[in-house]
Amino acid sequence: MKKLLFMFVFAVATAFAAQAQNASFGIRGGANISNLSGDLRDEDRFENKVGFHAGIMANFGVVDNFFSIQPELLYSVKGFKNEDSEVTLLGQTRRREGKVNYNYLDLPVMAKIKAGPLYFEAGPQASYLLSVNNETKTYINGNLRSTNTDEKSKSGLSEFEVGYVAGIGFTSANNAISFGVRYNGAFSDFVKEDVNFDGDLTNARHSTFMVTVGFAMPTGR
Repeated sequence: MKKLLFMFVFAVATAFAAQAQNASFGIRGGANISNLSGDLRDEDRFENKVGFHAGIMANFGVVDNFFSIQPELLYSVKGFKNEDSEVTLLGQTRRREGKVNYNYLDLPVMAKIKAGPLYFEAGPQASYLLSVNNETKTYINGNLRSTNTDEKSKSGLSEFEVGYVAGIGFTSANNAISFGVRYNGAFSDFVKEDVNFDGDLTNARHSTFMVTVGFAMPTGR
């Protein structure tokens, strides 16, 4: 799967480099504030979690310094934090604590419009689930029932996901440094069968806000 993603990035880069007036390549990284969205049964049981993203990017100018195409390949940690509260159902008091990290390889391909130091970006994103780190502890009537610490299990989850990215930010005069905020959403549920959360993750989708910084180096043409 990684090989296919790298080949896709290379194909996009080659296609746009052939006709772009200018190009730049660089690195990007920053913080994720992630949670779940969708038609969840008990949305209040999930809280925001802080993660990170890091990877490489390329930018190909199409219309001078105004419009460009920017593919990226990012390692991104998403997920949620369990709300530390008790729920009583059928005479049993349940409580969850801890967090869940979903580790993805994200491939956004964005159209970018620059207006002075301000830029706007949006586009589709393909994602591949690399691994899961579930640190949830479940208590029933005060007794620890289970502890999930498997860092690789993807049981019941979709490995592939299609979503979208939209953002706004600022860039330096030479486009070498950029700082922005993004929203990263999904078009489909990522849970095929909820095997760990008693059905609470049914209809769940990833929802992530990103604070991101990029460093790019132009190439002479």
